[in-house]
Amino acid sequence: MPQNDKTADATCVFRVPSSDVTVPDLMANVRITAPVLSIVKGPQTGAAFELEDDVTTIGRDPANGIFLNDMTVSRSHARIIREGLGARIEDLGSLNGTWVDGAIVNAAPLHDGSSVQIGTFTLIYHESTPERIETGE
Repeated sequence: MPQNDKTADATCVFRVPSSDVTVPDLMANVRITAPVLSIVKGPQTGAAFELEDDVTTIGRDPANGIFLNDMTVSRSHARIIREGLGARIEDLGSLNGTWVDGAIVNAAPLHDGSSVQIGTFTLIYHESTPERIETGE
């Protein structure tokens, strides 16, 4: 290209229409029947746990309902208690604390989309089928 052509340095962004995407939307037909806690950051990113029981324990001990294998997590770190249509999380005296939506808590209600941080893990609480978020124009 000629050096005086200003388009030579331009950045072009190409967006593939969703109808042309070759990777299938694996979550399109998933229906959540129980609330789900999904790991979005940490050693087990991508793991998801259905909260089918009334009480689900979280910790580094493999006996927990949600086993988070990392030294930043206490053996018995927290528990989630389902109450009717909602849920709440309680810290069980952990060393590093339990954080919900950026605040350290002893106990807190969980809402669809709540962020839970336990040690190096960040988890998202879902009560309904996640919506696909389109980016771009």
